[in-house]
Amino acid sequence: MIVERLDHINIITKDLAGTARFYADLLDLEERDGPPPMKPEQVRWMYDAAGNAILHLNSIDFPRVFNRAVDPGSETGAIHHVALRCENFEMVKARLDESGASYEVNDVPSIGLRQIFTADPNNVLLELNFFTG
Repeated sequence: MIVERLDHINIITKDLAGTARFYADLLDLEERDGPPPMKPEQVRWMYDAAGNAILHLNSIDFPRVFNRAVDPGSETGAIHHVALRCENFEMVKARLDESGASYEVNDVPSIGLRQIFTADPNNVLLELNFFTG
């Protein structure tokens, strides 16, 4: 099996502090900084009690690796991507190559993460996360 679990949901917001507070208050999620070099005024991560990242909240001006138009405030328009924690980076990349799909790779060495961004047939952006070590 390639997919291990849903990793997190990314939400682009015009009110980062208010959105983080909403999820903290409503769902008892813990607000934390994102990994370097992310800036706390542009990104907040919301974790469950077990230490799992559930929501990745970005300000509208946060630079995105895979940039696409979003419309915060419209129905589901603020959902930027669905992230899946995966294994076997090379196999997944090879499958994308074989299918002719477009994708972008991003490395975050500070946390041992390799990512593939690609869209599904419905244009849902997927962030496929591969942690090393």
